[in-house]
Amino acid sequence: MKRYLITGASRGIGRAIAENLAGADVELLLHGRDTVALAEVCAAVKDRCAHVIRLIHDLAVPSGVSDLIDQVGKNPLELLVNNAGIAIVKPFCEITPIEWEQTVGVNITAPFMLMQRFAPHMPPGSSIVNILSIAAKTGFANWGAYCMSKFALEGFSQCVREELRDPKIRVINVYPAATDTDIWTQIEGKWPRHKMISPGDVANAVGYAISQPANVALENISISNLTGNL
Repeated sequence: MKRYLITGASRGIGRAIAENLAGADVELLLHGRDTVALAEVCAAVKDRCAHVIRLIHDLAVPSGVSDLIDQVGKNPLELLVNNAGIAIVKPFCEITPIEWEQTVGVNITAPFMLMQRFAPHMPPGSSIVNILSIAAKTGFANWGAYCMSKFALEGFSQCVREELRDPKIRVINVYPAATDTDIWTQIEGKWPRHKMISPGDVANAVGYAISQPANVALENISISNLTGNL
């Protein structure tokens, strides 16, 4: 049985990936903070999976990540999807130290701790998928904290990729353009959501990447609407 850990699986891209990867030979370990939403995802995939485990932890603090690691246990993973993330959108002069620390915690420290813990025990042919963003390559006004965190994870994951070539663990970075998720309801302004890609588009790309033969790595996947990035 294959074990897949997906963070931020209660909605959006994380939920779409969980639904895409559900299978009779798969144990899904699904993380989220919204207990109701996560329960809905688990209910939606449980009939198509060997087993589903809910992981409700706050990844903004190291203790929350450690608790998640303890709950996952010692059995190896075949897939780790670092999808959980937060976006603070405001002028950089207005970002509070707490908001900065939360961004670093969820978007950088949590993936670091999870990769450090699980990668050494993953069998050859396994994959680590980092859901990054076009904001990992381009800066945007008022998105300073978010871009900072995605740039940092981009650099770190490139280094991890090189270290994991010999044990044959694939590190796959995904760079979605604006994606039609609930995040946009929390951000001021009018956003053309009808022009955004869908969470399912991202999930399909992830599913395709990990379905490749063990010696094939689709290492960097950029996804955008045909009309261009928003």
